[in-house]
Amino acid sequence: MVQEPSNKRTVVFVDGQNLFHAVKEAFGYTYPNYDVLALAKAICQSQGWDLAQVRFYTGVPDYSDDAFWHAFWTNKIAHMGRLGIYTYHRSLRYRNKKVTLPDGTQYTFLSGSEKGTDVRIAIDVIRMAHRKAYDVALIFSEDEDFSEVAEEIRTIAQEQNRWIKMACAYPFSPTHKVRGIEKTDWIRVDKNTYDACIDPRDYRPKSKSTH
Repeated sequence: MVQEPSNKRTVVFVDGQNLFHAVKEAFGYTYPNYDVLALAKAICQSQGWDLAQVRFYTGVPDYSDDAFWHAFWTNKIAHMGRLGIYTYHRSLRYRNKKVTLPDGTQYTFLSGSEKGTDVRIAIDVIRMAHRKAYDVALIFSEDEDFSEVAEEIRTIAQEQNRWIKMACAYPFSPTHKVRGIEKTDWIRVDKNTYDACIDPRDYRPKSKSTH
């Protein structure tokens, strides 16, 4: 029988855009005000896990597309790097999207989308499992595509004859009653826990307080 380790080395993988939109829907915050290191520590402590590393992934708009958010993410990512957090970012891609309003009129707006960020997370989760870099992979995301990664992690655990767990953490509130990623352990983050992990620094350009 595979023995469960007493000290569970945990690597935390944060999908920055997914977490922001979930927090916005659950708690109403209008910009990414999270401190991912504090969140990772809080969840690991609550589970009795040993935090080994935090890895942050996000899309960032080019300066020419959105100078405001480009500056915000550049500043925030730089600070994360100084804290020892591994960061990965790539450019957002923009395209026109149309929505039909209740009165029947159509509204066109420019929408940014990530390409490849979730794939990068999946590759890193699997690669690090092969290298025995963790016992627990904790993903801050609600993306159901990661259920396939969880299945692969189970296969790796069998091949290596060792204990590996994959878990997901996500905001949960009366306005955001979602399910976690299938085939993983679900950890709900309530508002009190989140509020205790808000980054007091404001990386937004001073010329504009909200967006």
